[in-house]
Amino acid sequence: MPYDGPQPVERQLPTEEARDLLGLTRELAAREIRPRAAEEEDAGSFPRDTFATIGAAGLLGLPYPEEYGGGEQPYEVYLQVLEELAAARLTVGLGTSVHTLACHAVAQFGTKEQRGEHLPAMLGGSLLGAYCLSEPASGSDAASLRTRAVRDGGEWVINGTKAWITHGGVADFYTVLARTGGEGPRGITAFLVPGDAEGLSAAAPERKMGLKGSPTAQLHFDGVRVPDARRIGEEGQGFTIALSALDSGRLGIAACAIGVAQAALDEALAFTAERQQFGRPLVDFQGLRFLLADMATGIEAGRALYLTAARLRDAGRPFGKQAAMAKLYCTDTAMRVTTDAVQLLGGYGYTADFPAERYMREAKVLQIVEGTNQIQRMVIARHLAGPESR
Repeated sequence: MPYDGPQPVERQLPTEEARDLLGLTRELAAREIRPRAAEEEDAGSFPRDTFATIGAAGLLGLPYPEEYGGGEQPYEVYLQVLEELAAARLTVGLGTSVHTLACHAVAQFGTKEQRGEHLPAMLGGSLLGAYCLSEPASGSDAASLRTRAVRDGGEWVINGTKAWITHGGVADFYTVLARTGGEGPRGITAFLVPGDAEGLSAAAPERKMGLKGSPTAQLHFDGVRVPDARRIGEEGQGFTIALSALDSGRLGIAACAIGVAQAALDEALAFTAERQQFGRPLVDFQGLRFLLADMATGIEAGRALYLTAARLRDAGRPFGKQAAMAKLYCTDTAMRVTTDAVQLLGGYGYTADFPAERYMREAKVLQIVEGTNQIQRMVIARHLAGPESR
């Protein structure tokens, strides 16, 4: 039977509205995102116009309430949209996940007045957000952050440096975690900082292995003033807010990882069906078929794992352990699948003429962001066996 090209993923979706939403996402991906991905990633071009397009389509506020301009979709639907976006271009899928993460503090911990003032613009697609937790000396050990906010009357004055900030320098708003009290997690508070705040500047973007179209930069806070009305939650509640956001954010990374893996599998299937050696297509050789079967099985397993975690979240049940498992398994799967895709394409897989090498370079960062996979193993083990004795 001749190969008909990649087929749409068969998905279990809860409503007809969700099916329409996935159809819209695939259409936008095919028309607006995928055709430009290779050229713009090679040039390091940030697709701000693409974010405006998907924002206008309602894809930047999917898991948040309709009353504030969101889509009020369950996480099981939102994550599958992310997967489709990431399969077309990881810069867009990951950027959508980061924006959703940046909105979390106001949506879940903001006052009614803060939600009414800020969320409509944040969710409506005209603004793009970023999340500022990591620092040059505190990545995995986020509770040791040093950026400090000091109260001055009705304002807070923020000084310090944030690092590894996706959308650093191009975001319209930043959710910033800063120290307002003593050492440790209880001394951290969350703030909503405008992207054009006086005293806020971005360093030159990092020169990265992959995701070259997504700017990652340090942010410098030099006496940045924000009113107390932009403090999110109570003083000292910031680390709790950060961890709450990260559980959900890890599911976003898991979905993006499966999107990249699916794109790599589709590329490998297309190539091995067309490429002939010894008088027959590569896909007819049993050894390669087994490799493709393992790739597909890993992808399906990863998708099932992140959806299980999403459905727990949607039901209001604890999902932190499953979120860590999903992030760990899905990103490791993406690394393995993209590496195998390069191998299946042979010499062509190592060239930039085919997207397999880009998928492989992009998959690596997903094992690092939003908590390294070593941190995920610590989180899972803590759920299983309790905290380590000292």
